[in-house]
Amino acid sequence: MSTCCTNEPHLVVIGGGSAAFAAALEAESRGATVTIVNDGLPMGGTCVNVGCVPSKFLLRAAEAHHQPEHHDFDGIDGRSRADVGRVFEQQRELVDQLRGAKYHEVLDGLERVTYCYTRARLLDDETVELEDGEFLEPDAVILATGASTATPNLEGIEEVDYLTNEMVFELEGAPDSLLVLGGGYVGLESAQTFARFGTDVTLVDHSRILSGESDELADGLAGYLRDEGIAIVEHADLAGVRSEEGGVYLSADIDGDSRTYRADEMLVATGRRPNTEDLGAESAGVDLDNRGFIEVDGHLQTSIEPIYGAGDVVGDPMYVYTAAHEGKLAARNALADESREVDYHPLPWVIFTDPQVAGVGYDLDEARSAGYAPEAT
Repeated sequence: MSTCCTNEPHLVVIGGGSAAFAAALEAESRGATVTIVNDGLPMGGTCVNVGCVPSKFLLRAAEAHHQPEHHDFDGIDGRSRADVGRVFEQQRELVDQLRGAKYHEVLDGLERVTYCYTRARLLDDETVELEDGEFLEPDAVILATGASTATPNLEGIEEVDYLTNEMVFELEGAPDSLLVLGGGYVGLESAQTFARFGTDVTLVDHSRILSGESDELADGLAGYLRDEGIAIVEHADLAGVRSEEGGVYLSADIDGDSRTYRADEMLVATGRRPNTEDLGAESAGVDLDNRGFIEVDGHLQTSIEPIYGAGDVVGDPMYVYTAAHEGKLAARNALADESREVDYHPLPWVIFTDPQVAGVGYDLDEARSAGYAPEAT
């Protein structure tokens, strides 16, 4: 596999995660020459490096540690001791192994795909500029630069050394106490993982956990997590955060009552922002929405004909399997004579807490709005 780029007519994919690689594989199978240009996370993007792989590994490790002492059977005392630092080390070893097997080794077998670890930006609808001053003029471009943690607009946040999903897996072990900001997938899974490793966890959300799902699901999961000792603070009006005396202090207003929460570490999991900074999308004429995500139509085409978008950078739904599907479809549409639309309706989703929460298709309210008469079971 070559590691430098050519100026031959081909497909350029900007990004290095699941959407980017799915696009490259599809394009290569159709006889195209492909250049992947990436300067973000290591090869593999969010899922293998700072998302699905490390988080689910740690969730299951925490479950193995938790279960021996938490069951309903008399006479069984299966006390479990954990070297949490070694668990985190094994997690990093697994990430390295899977990055090699799922990405590096796959690329080595693709003769028409070149991978460049550098920065790329759009100059116009026909030209991609690389950081070293090289210019590419591909037949089509797929933007698959992903997303990162969205920092909340919170007084003092810039002066606090907080954690994100890109940092938390580099810890050497579990802190004694942890503040988690955000009650979505990342926040909930992280909260339970660290709580089961012995961390005193407080999760704070400005509305409620799982705000996009039904009250029944959210309240049910919150009950299980509280039973395990996780403090869940909902409908919090966050006032500010500061570092002091070796800890992080969060001030919030709860139903008119001013409160302060302290922990050794704070994990920010308050949503995602698109990686479109200095991408040149707007100067090339690519429309962005009011949050900066790349706007695409049902065929994953942007407002500029030869430029497509795929993965987290185009917004919700943000799942690894969605990103891979979008990347493959974007490459097909960019190269094929006929274009196909993406269909998200049958998309399944799951939160890998214990118990897990999952769904597919309509929920009850959506089904009723669509004219059906569903039965709750």
